[in-house]
Amino acid sequence: MAQTAVDPVAVLISEAAAKVESARAKLNLALHVLDRRPDGYHNLDSLVVFADLADRVTLYPEEPGMIGLRIDGPFAEELRAASPPEDNLVFTVAKGMAEAFAADVQGGLGLQLEKHLPIAAGLGGGSADAAAALRLLNRAWHLGIPAQELASIGFSLGADIPVCLLSRPARLRGRGDDLLPVNGLPALPIVLVNPRVPLSTRDVFRRLQPAAREPMPALPNSIATPMELVFWLRRTRNDLFPQAVAIVPPVETALRAVANDPDCVFARMSGSGPTVFGIFMSDETAVRAAARLRAAEPSWWVMATQTAGS
Repeated sequence: MAQTAVDPVAVLISEAAAKVESARAKLNLALHVLDRRPDGYHNLDSLVVFADLADRVTLYPEEPGMIGLRIDGPFAEELRAASPPEDNLVFTVAKGMAEAFAADVQGGLGLQLEKHLPIAAGLGGGSADAAAALRLLNRAWHLGIPAQELASIGFSLGADIPVCLLSRPARLRGRGDDLLPVNGLPALPIVLVNPRVPLSTRDVFRRLQPAAREPMPALPNSIATPMELVFWLRRTRNDLFPQAVAIVPPVETALRAVANDPDCVFARMSGSGPTVFGIFMSDETAVRAAARLRAAEPSWWVMATQTAGS
């Protein structure tokens, strides 16, 4: 019986890929903040999708007994200035997993975080990074932790981590622990704009007055095109927009700039801000709009990308 030759290059590529995980940007296409819970948090109702733009987490060998976190990438300096590495959620995940599975895993643990997304941007970056670290270690160490258990571990660290573990379109309710994957959403050509002013989610929620707000309308059974999704989005809200603008007025400036682009069909702030997004009908029109916005506001972070469909 003939034996199939093993391609050593392919093996090396496969082994390298197994040690890398993407942490994709989270977008709240709609964010309804409902009543305040007895624990002080709010019940949410949100449609969440994920963009192709991502941070990246890579596993590397470390000295036995050591836990290391290297941070690099375009936004590494800003992240280090905001908090020390030992306070980063990726380090928290690494330390917790190393302690929990010390008997199963020998040697040290090192993770490298390539920070490509702005910090405190309303894109779920820190939660996505932590989720990527959890997925990576579960796979690389062959732990076989079921998705539901991994989500429980993530939720103990941050309410957005379960949906970032899923990393696909979903309806998010409660504090973030009630997730319903959404099928049939089209991919969306989008432009992301951040005025480069960080904004704390906690500060935004502190400004939100208690109120009984309506949840999102029911999603259609089928959404075939981006424009059909836009028609539905026009019936929804982001309840945190006024509070974000009160703290960082450039959020409104950025939103108006995106919405006023001739090719934009819908614009809104994502999450607690300050990043805003615009939806376009093609990748080409999104790229052209991003170029116009960059030329008009060189200090802004402007990226054309696409969300994943389902």
